[in-house]
Amino acid sequence: MNGVWLITGGCGFIGSNLGAYLLKNHGGIRIRVLDNLNPGSVSAMVSTIRFNCGIGDPMKKISVSIGDIKDYAACVESVEGVDTVVHLAANTGVVQSVENPRADMEANVIGTLNMLEASRHAGVKKFIFASSGAPVGEVEPPIHEGKAPRPVSPYGASKLAGEGYCQAYWRSYGLPAISLRFGNVYGPGCGHKDSVVARFMRRALAGQPLEIYGDGSQTRDFIYIEDIVRAIELAGQAELGGEVFQIATHRETMVNEMALSIKGLIEKRTGKKVGIFFGRQRQGDVKRNYSDISKAKRMLGFEPICSTDLGLEKTLEYYLREGSAGEDILKAV
Repeated sequence: MNGVWLITGGCGFIGSNLGAYLLKNHGGIRIRVLDNLNPGSVSAMVSTIRFNCGIGDPMKKISVSIGDIKDYAACVESVEGVDTVVHLAANTGVVQSVENPRADMEANVIGTLNMLEASRHAGVKKFIFASSGAPVGEVEPPIHEGKAPRPVSPYGASKLAGEGYCQAYWRSYGLPAISLRFGNVYGPGCGHKDSVVARFMRRALAGQPLEIYGDGSQTRDFIYIEDIVRAIELAGQAELGGEVFQIATHRETMVNEMALSIKGLIEKRTGKKVGIFFGRQRQGDVKRNYSDISKAKRMLGFEPICSTDLGLEKTLEYYLREGSAGEDILKAV
C-alpha cells in the first residue's frame, strides 16, 4: 500500500494507533490527520505512536490539520491529493447522544456527509467509515449485517445514517465507501474513552473502585485495537464499495467478567486493591452485544488475533510505561 491516507480524528485513540500501524508496516504511505482536538491531542497521538513503533519524532512523518468535520471548507482542504480516507472523527457516546441528540447528529451525520462530499469531488479512491453495532440496536445476538437496524439511541441512529450515506455515495457516484462496525475497542491510548475497558482501567489505576452500570450481566464483544487497525488495512486494500462489515471477535463477554479480569490484573501488577460496585443502568445501553464476523472473514480476510488477556496486559503496559499518559489518566477520573 502507498499513497496519501487522511485519518479524520487521527489524534484520537483509534486514529493514533492506526497511524502507528501504517508507519510501522507501510513506509511508503504518507499520513495526514484532520482533528478538532476534542478530546484527542497531538501529544497523546505522539505517545501512542512512540509506544507502538518506537519512532522518536512521528511529526516528521505525519501532517496534522486542526479543523472540524462540521466545517465543509476544512473537509475540502483536508482531502486534496488524498487517496484513502479513514473517517474516524465522530461523537462516540451513547449517553451524550441521549443528552444532546442535535450535537450528535451534527457531528455524525453532517460531518460524515461533508467528508463524503469532499471526497467524491477530490477523486478519493477509498472511503472507510467507522461505525459500530449501535445501528442494529436491541436484537438477539450475534449481530450480523443482514439484521434489520433498530437503533435505540440517537448515536445508533446517526451511525446508521452514516452507513446509509456511504452506500448512497457508492451507488450514486461510484465512491468506494465501506462501513466497518467496530466492536468494543480497547488498547494503548484508550484512557480518555468512555468505553468499558477504558473506564475500568482508568479508575483502577487511580485507586478508584470500578463502577458497573446495572447488574453487570450485559455483554459486549471486546476487541483489541491492533485487530481493528488490521481490519482497516484490509478494507483499504479491498476492491469493494457499498459494503458493511462487523469487525469484532465473535466472543460474548459479560461486563462482570471484564471487571474481574481488570481487577485481577491491576492487583497483580501494581499491588493496589480494586473494588467493584454497581450503579444504575444507563439509558440507551443494549443488554447483549456480540458479532458474527463471517462476512468480514470471507470478503476481507479478517481474523482477530489478540486474546482478551493479552490485550489487557498490553493496554496496562502502555499506561505503566508512559508517564504522561498515566498523569492524564489520573486527571480524567
